Amino acid sequence: MSHDDHTMPPSTLALRIKAIETLMVEKGKIDPGAVTEIVDIFQNKLGPRIGAGVVARAWSDPAFKVRLLENGTDALKEVGVSGLQGEAMIILENTPEVHNVIVCTLCSCYPWTVLGLPPTWYKSAPYRSRIVIEPRAVLAEFGVNIADDREVRVYDSNAEIRYMVLPERPAGTEGWSEEELAALVTRDSMIGTGIPLAASTI
Repeated sequence: MSHDDHTMPPSTLALRIKAIETLMVEKGKIDPGAVTEIVDIFQNKLGPRIGAGVVARAWSDPAFKVRLLENGTDALKEVGVSGLQGEAMIILENTPEVHNVIVCTLCSCYPWTVLGLPPTWYKSAPYRSRIVIEPRAVLAEFGVNIADDREVRVYDSNAEIRYMVLPERPAGTEGWSEEELAALVTRDSMIGTGIPLAASTI
């Protein structure tokens, strides 16, 4: 699967949004700098850094991890995160025995509040269909090779339920602060199409 979408024509929706944005800027209704700032907030500040902070807290605080896995919606409220439309959040823990990955096969339901804007490939038809049919092959294309004796579970998000993956904590991070741990958490590791960075990279 190619991660380079520059050769793909923009979707009709993307073109309409761009046209509206251009018109609003031309009429002086919005500041182009404000649009850039909003996009930056969703891509880099609100998420996936919020999700990374949640993962780091779960790695550091066993009691919070239990609450997060038992009731993701309520545990996320503890840290000031709630669904934009009241959808429930379920957190899936990756373990040596199980690797979880999320998708939305019908559209592109995605946990925006913890992961920010969805990547282009998440919304693509090839990902949405293939990850369900051949998850190991698709994960391998992302560079995540799952051992044959490890189960792969694919969870399909919808308007009522959103999923987030709690990735395995990297080795060699004992005693690390939440801030240090959060720096290892990638957006893709919280989707299940990636793994956290190694401790040696920080």
